[in-house]
Amino acid sequence: MQEPFNILLSSAGRRVALLRIFQGTLREMGLGGQVFAADMSPLSSAYHLADGAFPVPRCTHHDFIPTVLELCRKHDIRLIVPTIDTELPAYANHRDEFTEAGVMVAISSPEVIALSGDKVLTHDWLVQSGLPTIRQKNASQVLSDSMGWSFPCIVKPRAGSSSLGVAFVADTEELRAKMTHDDDIVQSIAPGVEFTIDCFVDSKGRCLCTVPRKRLETRAGEVSKGLTVRSEALQELAAKVCHALPGAFGTLCVQIFRDDATQEMNIIEINPRFGGGYPLSHEAGAHFTRWLIEIALGLPSSAEENAWRDGLVMLRYDDAVFVDAESAGL
Repeated sequence: MQEPFNILLSSAGRRVALLRIFQGTLREMGLGGQVFAADMSPLSSAYHLADGAFPVPRCTHHDFIPTVLELCRKHDIRLIVPTIDTELPAYANHRDEFTEAGVMVAISSPEVIALSGDKVLTHDWLVQSGLPTIRQKNASQVLSDSMGWSFPCIVKPRAGSSSLGVAFVADTEELRAKMTHDDDIVQSIAPGVEFTIDCFVDSKGRCLCTVPRKRLETRAGEVSKGLTVRSEALQELAAKVCHALPGAFGTLCVQIFRDDATQEMNIIEINPRFGGGYPLSHEAGAHFTRWLIEIALGLPSSAEENAWRDGLVMLRYDDAVFVDAESAGL
């Protein structure tokens, strides 16, 4: 009899759709496991909709990894799915400890996490790898000498996510006003429309599936309306990124702007985790959750490159979870 396959969704937060997808995948595969949630705050919607939930220290705290390891041993967790950028370094740097405990972490190598979490390192790697990207420069350097730099442009933190601290600036005066740190960077404005390409990479580093999602609308840095778009050029470029990365694994998102008039493409960011808009790719037929579980169980992969629906639209809406104050930690 197959032992239950338990999963931990780390820093679960508002990732209710991803939680439910994993729950549904376990049922479809007949594994009879549970999907647990871990979060530093019980004021998390996914925390209360999971099959079980655990409070954990902040991901940068020295007790974070020991706490999660103990949870894995106690609750027979076989797969951990990190969901936020700030926790990725901790999981990547301690991946071997989880492997020794019989737990697979859906995480790329420490090298991939380091370069993707730093926009300077990302840009330098893209340029060195011969991959198309936008112009980028340290914001303080542009303030000191703006010769050769074009406005308007974008200013953003060197390390950041969810569009926090991102602003359009028209000139050096506005740049000075909107900078938040000395190491902020400025980027040229990429022409065209933004796509997020969901990529699935197996344990041998092979990119098995790519799904471009056109961003139709965003809220707080996360897509709220999206459209799947089959594009050989976008898919090939995203796969090329994954294959060039030193140790990509699991789910990654590659953000690319494409100018339909010129077909010019520019890579903006690489996020080595499930993207907020992944539910659209899953509903279209790209079942990354199942493929991760197959890897963890040593099963033959059912992954297919283009077995997903083109032209599927996702329209997100607000919902709510109601719990008593005590269970919410109040």
